[in-house]
This record gives sequence, structure tokens and C-alpha cells, in this order.
Amino acid sequence: MKSVIVAVSVTVLMMGSKLIDSNSAFLFKDQNKYIIVIHGGVGTISREMPDSIKEDYLRSLSEALTIGKTILHNGGTSLDAVEQVVKFLENDPKFNAGKGAVYTSEGTHELDASIMDGRDLSCGAVAGVRTIKNPISLARLVMEKTSHVLLVGEGAETFGKKMNVQLVPNNYFDTPKRFEQWQKAIQKETKGTVGCVALDIHGNLAAATSTGGVVNKIPGRVGDSPIIGAGTYADNLTCAVSCSGKGELFIKHSVAYNISALMKYKNYSLNDAAEEMIHNYITEGDGGLIAVDKNGNYAIVYNTTGMFRGIANSEGIFEIKIWD
Repeated sequence: MKSVIVAVSVTVLMMGSKLIDSNSAFLFKDQNKYIIVIHGGVGTISREMPDSIKEDYLRSLSEALTIGKTILHNGGTSLDAVEQVVKFLENDPKFNAGKGAVYTSEGTHELDASIMDGRDLSCGAVAGVRTIKNPISLARLVMEKTSHVLLVGEGAETFGKKMNVQLVPNNYFDTPKRFEQWQKAIQKETKGTVGCVALDIHGNLAAATSTGGVVNKIPGRVGDSPIIGAGTYADNLTCAVSCSGKGELFIKHSVAYNISALMKYKNYSLNDAAEEMIHNYITEGDGGLIAVDKNGNYAIVYNTTGMFRGIANSEGIFEIKIWD
């Protein structure tokens, strides 16, 4: 079992270092406090990865985390922070979202994303989009500019054009790495998804998740990332959650929502709820999640060999890790 909960540190931890497990999570005692956690996917991540590649991942995660931390530090909202972090990761070809999205069985790309505001459970999502450069931003527009939650395929594309979001040809999402992966039908590398959860100084939670899906997937397949309650959830009364892994399992077990439900109805701690869902409902090697709660506790729980991830808060913690 792999799990991590708050470590009080001011250093940036690299691979091979170990976070200090703690059952007494960091609690916010006054305002002007914030916390943000990001992930870039889980999976079978080899420790034999060349140093240059490790450094590239750490650099990207650090930059993404800095973007979110800066927004929160300057009094910005958790909603803005999670959107901008995920947007940055969508533009980075190393991750399976946006520019780095995997190929479908037809050699195309279909992208999914969702975002949720813990203040009033407002949420928006898109699925199966092919020409939207940043699906996470379109998901936010669905939340803010329509009475709907989820738009898919052509309808989402048409809405994107109406909203004047940046459009790109589908081959914009091509990358040599993903092409090679598709050609070899390799599905062991990572269950790539990117996500971010945050609590801002105003006490509001938000979550965002974006993905290119599963390599060689049947066109039209939709996983958990754009499904509110499966891969993404946020409620100011409990927590904010973003998941990564075998999407079908997260949908079947409503993983993101059930983290919140266990806290709300069973009085579970954030970490206990996360452990319960990942280790008892998601088969070994098939997923993980990041979460923060209303008090500023955070949990990173996964049952794979690794998870690209980072955490920062107003107390000076800034950590980037891949493995335990």
C-alpha cells in the first residue's frame, strides 16, 4: 500500500526521499492559510528512469505547483488556481492531457476534463473533445456560462467555438512519445491524468482533472475524469478530490464523491476515507488520488509504483515527488 499524509518540511523533496507519515494532519487555525496539491498521473513508473527525464518531470511539476501557489498566496481563488495548474499541465507534452494526450485506436485524440467549485457544488465538464486546446478551461465555461454540467463531442466543440476558446487541429496533440506508445499498444507506462485540488484563504475548496484517456481506447470511450463524483469532486463541507487510474473502476465506485460521503456521514478523516476507497475498492496497481479537506489536511494515496505529485502551502511546504 502506498499512502502519504502531511509532512511538515520547508524543503523540496526529490525521488528516493520519504515523506514523514503523520496521523495528526496540519490544521488551519486562522485565515490567510492555503494549500494546494497536484498530480500528473499514476502507474508503473520505473525507478530506472534516466536522470534527465526525472529532472524534466520534477521541473514541470515544480513550475505547475508554483503557478497555483502564487495565485493562492496573492489571495486568488482555489478555482483559479486549479484551472491554471491543470491548464499548464495540459500544455506540457510529458503528461497525458492536452498536448500529450494518448491516441485512440483510430489514431486520433479525444480529451476529457472537469472542474468543481466547493462553495456551491457548481461544476462543469467536457468529454470527447478533439480540437479544444485546453479542455479544463472549456469545462469551467460549461460551469459558469450554461445550466448544464457535462457537454460531449460535437456539442462541446460547438460551445467552445461560441465561447471563443483556442481551437487547434487534432494533430496538434500528436507527440512522438505517444505515437510510439500507441504503435506498441503499451498500456503499462502510466495511467496518465493530471489534476489539482486546493483550499484558498477564503476557505473555499476546488478540484480539477484533465486527461487524454487510455491509450488505444475505442473512440467515444469516456473515463472518470469528466464525471463529477467519480474522478473529481469538491464540497466546502468536506473536501476536494482529483483521481487518476483505471477510470471504469472510479466510475463504478463513485470514488471522489465517496471520499466526501465517508467524511460527512461516517466522520472519517480525509486520509482514512482516501485509504478506504483506494485500497478496498480500486484493485492493486490501478489508481490513486489527491485530496485536501476544509481544515487544510491533505492526503495522497495510491496503489501503484508511483505518482507524479506535489504539495505546497502557506506554511512553507513545497514538495515534489514521484515515488515514496
